[in-house]
Amino acid sequence: MTQANVTKKERISLRLNEVAKRRIERAASLEGKTVSGFIVSSALSYAEKTIQLHETMVLNRRDAMRFFDVVSNPPALNDKLRSAMGEHGKRVVSR
Repeated sequence: MTQANVTKKERISLRLNEVAKRRIERAASLEGKTVSGFIVSSALSYAEKTIQLHETMVLNRRDAMRFFDVVSNPPALNDKLRSAMGEHGKRVVSR
């Protein structure tokens, strides 16, 4: 679905000082965008980067190979691993 076909229903209001407003207006003008379009595209870009930073884990080759090895050949559960799994369940909230 193209942006033109999407009905905009949500609104975000913000207040900023005159210097910040003028800077945003200037940047929007340089990009050939409206202030609203500039703010939305900038915020969405930054939001995507933030989400990726918090939801993506990058492993080096050695750690990736170790991870896949453990997934393919899981270790037997021992008391220490059971304890760690229990702590994980208490501390980590999955979405």
